[in-house]
Order: sequence, then C-alpha cells, then structure tokens
Amino acid sequence: MVNILIFSLIIGLLTAVIIIPFTKQKQAKKDKKTAKNKPSIRVLSIFSVIIMIAMFSVYYFTNLDRNISSLWFFIIIVSALGMIIATGKEKLIKGLLFLASLVFGISLLVAPVFNADEKFEHVEMEELVEIKAFDENKTPASVPPQFARNKMKKSFGQVPNTSYYELGNLQVQKVNGEFVYIAPVEFSGFFKWLNGDETPGYFTLSATDSSDNPKFVKSEMIFTPSSYLNKNVERHIRMNYPKHIFYGDVQLEIDEDGKPYYIRTYGQFVSARNGFEADGIVMVDPKNGETKDYKLAEAPSFIDGAVSPEAVSLQNSYYGNYIHGFWNSIFGKSDVKLPSDEGTEANVSPIFNEDGNMYYFTDFTSPKEGVDSMLGYSLTNSRTGKATYYTGNLEASYMDSQGALQIIEKKFIEKKWHGEMPVLYNFYGEASWLTPVLDSNGFLQNYFIVSAANPEISVYAGTPNQALKQYKIALQKGGSSVDGTSKAEEKTLSGKVVRVYKEKAGDFTMVSFLLDNGKNFVISSENYPLAIYLQENDSVKISYLDTGESFLPVKEMSIEGLE
Repeated sequence: MVNILIFSLIIGLLTAVIIIPFTKQKQAKKDKKTAKNKPSIRVLSIFSVIIMIAMFSVYYFTNLDRNISSLWFFIIIVSALGMIIATGKEKLIKGLLFLASLVFGISLLVAPVFNADEKFEHVEMEELVEIKAFDENKTPASVPPQFARNKMKKSFGQVPNTSYYELGNLQVQKVNGEFVYIAPVEFSGFFKWLNGDETPGYFTLSATDSSDNPKFVKSEMIFTPSSYLNKNVERHIRMNYPKHIFYGDVQLEIDEDGKPYYIRTYGQFVSARNGFEADGIVMVDPKNGETKDYKLAEAPSFIDGAVSPEAVSLQNSYYGNYIHGFWNSIFGKSDVKLPSDEGTEANVSPIFNEDGNMYYFTDFTSPKEGVDSMLGYSLTNSRTGKATYYTGNLEASYMDSQGALQIIEKKFIEKKWHGEMPVLYNFYGEASWLTPVLDSNGFLQNYFIVSAANPEISVYAGTPNQALKQYKIALQKGGSSVDGTSKAEEKTLSGKVVRVYKEKAGDFTMVSFLLDNGKNFVISSENYPLAIYLQENDSVKISYLDTGESFLPVKEMSIEGLE
C-alpha cells in the first residue's frame, strides 16, 4: 500500500509542476494589478492531492503495472495542457516535453508493426513431423471440462453455507500421479464476501475416469480472485510486485499434500510495452497471503501450469501469423497459419504425455475461409514454455479440429450431440482426433476417434480405451498399417470359451471373452455381428493382434456351429 501511495504522490506533484504556469507567477510579482492571479503553494497542493487521488484510484482498481511507461497517454495530455497554459520560455520547455511524450506514445502505438519479426524470433519452435505413438495400455486425460464442471455443480451441496459461494475456474493438474480437475469455491458477490471473509476449499475430479465423483476438500482461503479490496489475490500480487508485467489469469495449483496455492505468470514486453515473454511465476498462499517469486526453471515441482494458457495462446499467434512479418499477416498471408480456437483454456487444451508432463495442444489451420485442412499442430511445455511444431505427414492432408467436430455433429445430428476438447494423438501410427461427445445438457455420452488423414475411419465407445480397441480393428479393416508402442503382430488361435462378458458401446456390442488358454480377447459386433451369440463352452477360431494388452483385440472370428 505504501508503494502505490508514494507512486501516486510523485505523479501528483509532477503533474502540478507541468500544468501550473510558473512564468506567470514571476510576472505577477512585478505587476500588482495581476498579483491576485498568481498560483500559490495552496493551489499547487490542492491540485497535487486531486491528481494523487485520481492516480491512486486508477492504479488500485485496474492493477496496472507501476512503471513510468504505463503513464504515456496521461503524460501526453498533461504536457499538452502545460504547453497551452504556459508563456515565454516555459512554453518552449513544456512544448519540447509534449513533443517527446507524443513521439514516445506514437512509438508504442506503432510497435506491433515493427516488432513482429522480433516476436516471431522469440517464439520460433523446433519442427518435427509427428509425435510418438500413444501407449495403448494407458488412458488419456479425456474427461471434457464442461462435463466435469456439471458434475461439480451437482455436488455443490458438500460446501458449507452453499448460498455464499459459486464454482470457480476449472483446470487440469497432476496430483500424486493422478490427472485431476481442480476448481476452487469462490464468493458469489461483494456482500457474500463481507459476510463470509474466506472461502471453504476446492473440488477435485478425475480427468481420466468419467464415472468418478467430485470430492470437496476443505482448505480455507482468504486471498482469492473473488475477494475484494486488499484480499483480492490479483491486487495482493500487484501490491507486492508493483513493476512486474503479468499476463493471464491467476490459477489454482495443488501440492502433493492437497494444499492450494494461487500462481500468476509474469515476464517482460518484447519491446515498447508490446508483446509478452514469460519469465517466471508469483506464488501466493491463499490462507496467509505469503508470496514468493520463482523463475520458470525454479518453480516448485508440483506446479504444472507455470506458463499461463493465455501466454501460450499469444505465443501460438506470433508463430502462426508473423513468419514473414506484420504486413504479410494482413495482406499476402504467405505461409500464415492460424491457431485453432477450439481449446478448453484460452484456445489451448492441456494434455499430458506418457511421462506425466503437461503440454498445451493447439492445431493450426489455413487463413482461407471454408478450408478445414490442418497445417500442423504445436505442443508447448507448460512449465518451460518451450514449444515444438509438428507438421504431420506432408504427403497426407490432415483434417483440423473444426472438421472433427463437424463430423461428430453430423454423426449425431438427430440426437443433437456435439464434441468438445478435440486433441490429436498418434494412435497406432495414425494421426487421430480423440473427442469426448456431450449431449445438449453437457453430459458425457461417448468418446469418438476419427483418423485425421482418413475421416471415413471412425469409431466411438463408452470409454477411451474401448474406443481405442475398436479403432485398432477399424484401421485394419480400412487397410491401414497398425504401428503402436506394442508393435502388434497378427496371430491365429483356436480354443474353448471359458467366460463371456457383453457390454453395449453405442450402436454395437463389445464382447469380451476368456479362452481355456488363459488369455482374454475382445471383439465388436460391428466387425463380427454373430459375436453377440457367443457363450461359454463355444469353440472358436480367431485372428487377433498380439498387442500385449490385458484384452487382445480380435480381427476375425468364427464360432463353431454358427457358420
């Protein structure tokens, strides 16, 4: 608080000195008739106090950084008024000040035109062809945030004094090796904050298991985004770091013991108060307000989203638009690629790789209208900000995320279902879109997988792993080569069925069975309709893929006595 008061006082005094004409005061001493018009210390003090109050209000409520460059527009106005009012040499001096401030202001306004190349150089990405094949023995973090949010809202009865609060922003994180959604409980208004003083905790929900139920964790928080005055966490951060340049909203992160912290990404302008490059984070203990400043490389290990999704989205924009400078991004648009806006957080989607590290995914498309061809996609490390751009197979034309969503909409047009959070994976050597499908009420219905290069190959099932099993078979039927982390080999086998389990998956039935050799297999009725009649003690002959999974996918099958 002291810092902003001193800053406002200095601005108030300097403003009074610039605007009030001191030359007139000297002339008034020689002319008694005009002596009553001379400015006094009293006038100077009153004017300074007014400006000080105005500056305090602006910087307190906007949380603007308190660097002198943030005053550029104000200085232009003040110096112009000072020049108009002044006379003689004072007018000349203040005129020069006005001219300098005007030139500086113009340089800030035109900076985006001239620093486009510099922005591109700051975010230039390593280019590769394709990401590694996904391990089919694992489950991708694929519960859509809208569905997770709906489930948390329905569990809001766990919160004490429910009427005081509402659900805050949702984000994904890895906690104790598990991928979970985190959402803080926030105040629902100013008067609720006055009465409540602190929020009671946060919700967690699995990001991989759609059947999981939200859990409310009690952890009182005083400094939050929905608190007011000095208890507002963004203002609290600004009070402690008045000159830092922040970009993106505050985010809640949970350590391995379940203790919450709010973090915010800070960095520096690329040039002339324009552009942004992330340098580190400020971390706040919401219970006692203790703050710590970390460089990105030094951020605590439990923090997954050190670089805000807003900063990554901005980085993608620089990389896609400014490859040949500013003017090319507007007129010629040669080699320009536009980042998708289908992401779940600030137009990017958080995903985790097989090592449990979080990345922000974005696909890029053509600036030409009506084209749904993907030009590539990027993965940005959420802790370091380092990004890699994947071109995909240049000999194949990949469908972008919007195209995948349109296929889902047409597939379920009668039910009015829609897709959310499309993410591109390398499934068995095939670039493929995995998209959760929701109904009109936001409830999860199934998971849809479609080949980016061959949209006619698509499947859907109740879980991601079930969809993956069907997708592998669909790729074989479509003539594609199946290359996964398991290097599946096709084998044949005959045996007697010991156990059978049948499960509805969309319009088809998934049949899982155990043979007398102790191995488990799975087949969809889409590939072999007679599988629905399979029962214990049946003798079967199968052709399957030896993927190393617990349930091996069957490619072809015959049941003795039915054919």
